[in-house]
Amino acid sequence: MVVLTWSWLALGKTAHGLLPTMATRRLFDLRPVYLRSFQFPTSRYRRGCPHHCRGLAAAAPAAPAASTLVKSNKKKKTDAAKPAAAAVSPDRLKKRTRSGAEFDRGLYRRYADPTRGHVPVMLGEVLDAFRSLRLRSFVDCTLGAAGHSAAIIDAHRELELYVGMDVDPAVHDKARARLDKLLVDDSRGSSLEAYTHVRNFKYIKSVLGGVDENLLDVRVDGILMDLGMSSLQVDDSKRGFSVLGDGPLDMRMNPQASLTAEDILNSWPESEVGKVLRDYGEEGNWKVLQKQIMQARTTGGLHSTNDLVELVKRVSSKSGGRQGWIKTATRVFQALRIAVNDELQTLEDALYACFDCLSSGGRLVVISFHSLEDRIVKQTFLDIIEMSDGDDDGDDDSGKNPSGLSVLETENEEHWSKNKIQGRQGIILTKRPITPTKEEEILNRRCRSAKLRVLQKL
Repeated sequence: MVVLTWSWLALGKTAHGLLPTMATRRLFDLRPVYLRSFQFPTSRYRRGCPHHCRGLAAAAPAAPAASTLVKSNKKKKTDAAKPAAAAVSPDRLKKRTRSGAEFDRGLYRRYADPTRGHVPVMLGEVLDAFRSLRLRSFVDCTLGAAGHSAAIIDAHRELELYVGMDVDPAVHDKARARLDKLLVDDSRGSSLEAYTHVRNFKYIKSVLGGVDENLLDVRVDGILMDLGMSSLQVDDSKRGFSVLGDGPLDMRMNPQASLTAEDILNSWPESEVGKVLRDYGEEGNWKVLQKQIMQARTTGGLHSTNDLVELVKRVSSKSGGRQGWIKTATRVFQALRIAVNDELQTLEDALYACFDCLSSGGRLVVISFHSLEDRIVKQTFLDIIEMSDGDDDGDDDSGKNPSGLSVLETENEEHWSKNKIQGRQGIILTKRPITPTKEEEILNRRCRSAKLRVLQKL
């Protein structure tokens, strides 16, 4: 008989933050305490820095035309040089990070949410990352629809302890029901103990201590963080996460938190609203949007996602087409969600806490969904293993070791781990992040921006 317990731990008046999918201390207050800008560790993370163009084919400046050429010939030569700069396709940019695993459509169908069709992102790659471990204890920090958890439980028959966490009570309840059904017929009987908690993943130490005080000494073998938002959240218009459905401007991962997107748009000072759009949405047109949001306050403010989308459409009308306003709206919604849930600082704190909870040889697998998250994961991994990133971004193709890092090229059974970075405290098994296969992107368009990184503790 499998022991499955769950608890509603005290939820603070806060919210959690990634993508997909997360109660924490509050960064933003409705009092005159304004936005604290998140400081990235190095200057190269600033928008527009040349490092963002790494891998792009830079167009060489056109050679000066001979004085004997007529103007029409000059124009032809200049026009002929333009396609060279624009010929780089997204597929080419992803080629060096795309997963080499064979896509198993049957595996994804098996662990998709049977009621909503939610597909666990990069499931095959997650299983590969833990495959070589004797996984006796495992923590899923972002339960979501429990697809990853169900697959891990089935794949590792040696598993003795499972702990699942999610900051969203509604998501937690659905995941718990699925795990109940999975474990009730499990052949391991009482050898597998499973616990689920409504809690933010930054409090993983508190959760594990509550399960068994000895866990903080023994520690766990594997931890997964899927930072993407659950489809259960995106598809529910009442949550306010989607640009395509009309609902309240909420965007709280934890419904008991106090701060909402509506509060930011209608109450925060103009400069702070601008910082949110610029720093968290990386929106180039943030100044115009900031002014329009302030103007909307004079006519009653913004109170629904449709109000905000219509404002974005007006600002983006000159760009033309549906994609113009959708991309801008997506960045604006992302910025507000990050601000509401204090996602970036919460993520960094959680990464350190998770590493502390790993046993020797244990692995932490993180799936991020936008550049702000991935930069934090990459740099925090480097900091955790006590190595400085220096002036290199860790993705260089040269054979040189960046800033004293021990970069190991290995040929072993773990085909996905081609280059490793050795540190004093651990090994980064993914020098470059792993991205989904083409087949998975076709099946699940929401996975297109996913990046998977793996850290192993020494």
